[in-house]
Amino acid sequence: MERGQHELTFVLDPAGGVPFYRQIILQVEMAIADGRLRPGTQLPTVRGLAVQLQINPNTVARAYSELEIRGIVTTQQGTGTFISDQEIELSEAERDRVLMRLVQSFLATASGYGFSIGEIIDFLTRVEKEQSHGEASSS
Repeated sequence: MERGQHELTFVLDPAGGVPFYRQIILQVEMAIADGRLRPGTQLPTVRGLAVQLQINPNTVARAYSELEIRGIVTTQQGTGTFISDQEIELSEAERDRVLMRLVQSFLATASGYGFSIGEIIDFLTRVEKEQSHGEASSS
């Protein structure tokens, strides 16, 4: 799937060393930068996202508050939290840094289970082929 062609699904990494509220902020920023979130898009409610992620609502509220302070979202009382029209651009280096953190955490876990990098690459290649065949047949 190409960048900008899928919905935002929040995923938290409890072992990554980055506080959950920062992970939420970064995922929103990246989704804006790559076009998954556009101005006017409504974010899940604080309570709804907290339930989905199984975290304290104060954590989500902190993320949304910081996003609002930075002008990335606007909150309309009684209506919800929406993506503002502020543009966010992430350089390839910034995207690479985020991906490196994710991959390092994943590789540490996978190697703990005895998987080699070669096995992981082979598996990911198979998964990519299966997904691309699935997308081609559903088009």
